[in-house]
Amino acid sequence: QVQLQESGPGLVKPSQTLSLTCTVSGGSITTNYYAWSWIRQPPGKGLEWMGAITYSGNTYYSPSLKSRTSISRDTSKNQFTLQLSSVTPEDTAVYYCASSVGLNGEYDYWGQGTQVTVSS
Repeated sequence: QVQLQESGPGLVKPSQTLSLTCTVSGGSITTNYYAWSWIRQPPGKGLEWMGAITYSGNTYYSPSLKSRTSISRDTSKNQFTLQLSSVTPEDTAVYYCASSVGLNGEYDYWGQGTQVTVSS
């Protein structure tokens, strides 16, 4: 059973960089054809796909967030990381990591989510 666990600070100040890590257990982030995504849900809004890193290390980003988003991985730790720069209160959300076969939007495993609040 694959498990994903998000970790990182719950409070970030405006203009700073938000950094979250997803630790994967029960499976490898280099498993062929898999993609590992970051998805967020602001309060009262729907899910928003932010970007993903594939099993081969290729990255893909939402056009609306591309200029501020970076996703990387550490295969030795079986982790992938999100960095979102220049945050504002509008970036306040529950952040999830999730896995899928390819980038088809059909996620088979999700982390529990972590609340991140942007506030001074």
